[in-house]
Amino acid sequence: MAFDILIGILSTLGAGIAAQWVAWRFRLPAIVLLFALGLILGPGLNILHPSASLGWLFRPVVSLVVAIVVFEGGLLLDFRQLREAGEGVVRLTLLALPINWALGTLAAHYVAHLEWGVAALFGSIITVTGPTVVLPLLRHNKLKPRVAAFLRWEAIINDPIGAILAAVVLQFVTVRAAEGPGTLVTEILPDMVSSTVVSVAAGILPAYCVNQLFRRDLMPESLKTPLLLTLALVIFSLCNLTMEGAGLVGATVFGMALTNLHVPGLSELRRMKESLVVLFVSVLFILLTADLHRGVLARLSFPILGLTVLVLCVVRPLAIFFSTLGTKLSWQERVFVGWIAPRGIVAAAVAGAAGLRLADAGFASSDLIMPAVFCVIAVTMIVHGFSLRPLARRLGLTLSNEPALAIVGANPWSVELAACLHREGVPVLLVDNRSSALMAAARRGLPLLRAELLSQYGEEALEERPVDYLIAATPDGIYNGLVCAHMAPHFGRQRVFQISPGVARLDLYHGVSRDARGKVMGEPSWNYGLLDSLVEKGWRCVARPATESDGADFGKIANRLDLLSIRRGVAIFIRSAEDETSVTPQPGDLLVSMVAPEAAVAAA
Repeated sequence: MAFDILIGILSTLGAGIAAQWVAWRFRLPAIVLLFALGLILGPGLNILHPSASLGWLFRPVVSLVVAIVVFEGGLLLDFRQLREAGEGVVRLTLLALPINWALGTLAAHYVAHLEWGVAALFGSIITVTGPTVVLPLLRHNKLKPRVAAFLRWEAIINDPIGAILAAVVLQFVTVRAAEGPGTLVTEILPDMVSSTVVSVAAGILPAYCVNQLFRRDLMPESLKTPLLLTLALVIFSLCNLTMEGAGLVGATVFGMALTNLHVPGLSELRRMKESLVVLFVSVLFILLTADLHRGVLARLSFPILGLTVLVLCVVRPLAIFFSTLGTKLSWQERVFVGWIAPRGIVAAAVAGAAGLRLADAGFASSDLIMPAVFCVIAVTMIVHGFSLRPLARRLGLTLSNEPALAIVGANPWSVELAACLHREGVPVLLVDNRSSALMAAARRGLPLLRAELLSQYGEEALEERPVDYLIAATPDGIYNGLVCAHMAPHFGRQRVFQISPGVARLDLYHGVSRDARGKVMGEPSWNYGLLDSLVEKGWRCVARPATESDGADFGKIANRLDLLSIRRGVAIFIRSAEDETSVTPQPGDLLVSMVAPEAAVAAA
């Protein structure tokens, strides 16, 4: 038994991280790969047996991991970002969710021939679009801010509400079968209201206490993350004692309260929890899919497949259409949101527990609830995972797929580089917090962002105009290092660069720590003073297509500073003396160099 558990843990962790890397490397939806791995390792090769290996621990462990996932999702819900989605988010909860439930119930009864009680439970389960599925898709695709905020808020808010709805429906249909319908008014609804109020309070009050502890410096840094994770798990568990599904409300509200109270130091903690959530989501998807029995797959039938198609193509689009009438959402946004609605972990967990209770209550079609929900989860993850990017692109809801560069610090050299890239159609953004410094760039029609990147506003403003690489080019080498260190977790440490702070400061032992600065752009001698003086002498940035000879000559020609090599739609390669392997341009790449006045005239 112990050996089986060890093999299961190693297989799950290794396969999960491998799938996440493959998804990142080849721009694939990670959830689809994780789902496929679960099917292969579980029902396919019969290697993983999660519930059999862990026994009664399996469901509690899954529930606690889901609590961490929804808590991290709550940390993303800043009310200032709610303006991006507008009134549509409220309508998704107050209007779209009940419409989804009603139409899903009708479809389940008349198409899949489920009993009314089982159909009502199915309808409530499919109202949930989980953050464990939606958030990874949003991370891998550059959607416009409003539609991304719309999907994010819907997934995180409707997740606990849909879980509570499913718990209420399950309790109602099972109790009604034994005691009659009067219990809805006398017992179930009062319990639901009181449990929800308790869960909201249980999420808000600890957040206020945490805020006071952090602001008064009464909690050491090493205990902050363990404290928050522990509180999220405790809140989830205690709220679930009042009612099944209430824990999701408590954990989500706790995360939301922390974010909107602007607890100091939360951004660093949030990044750490994001890494944990990636691991948790990978493990959960594989375990829950691997735990499916072959008997469940065998019960898939044409009525269930027809129900799935109806949910995707009729139920969800109609719910979004009616609930967003009269809003400011464009028809493209309504079509996109009406189609993209992948279901995930919460739906699978609720369906697994519900099937047993329905069977105990004597419902003849209770054994169909799991295959019906599984079919919806599988099809939505695969179809929506692969169709999100092309559909968004077709509807004009994506930002540019070209790799984009942000240059921090508006000065003659950075403006010259940004202008050169802008002329070639390379997405570039010039960032500075001084309006006077940006005036020269504004006159040349360059994309600008006036913000302090070390502020929360600046970080959020940059997220709304996604870029992939950053060069810090202010006269202050220490400030450049701060910007790079602050933005490294967002971009990746290999994608943040700064102009040289001076050769002495680059010593890896005595100089500025590599973790406290960016990679040096170009050679160590290319400091701000050198670049500024070259611009004053008439040196200019020019761009040209790479030829066969450039592969060997790039960075080795005298009186030419080779800066960048751009592969359209793939990557921007910024030269750095700290690279272990030098940049090797391929024919067709766009090369950007700084050349002397006579060469600049010839290139023009």
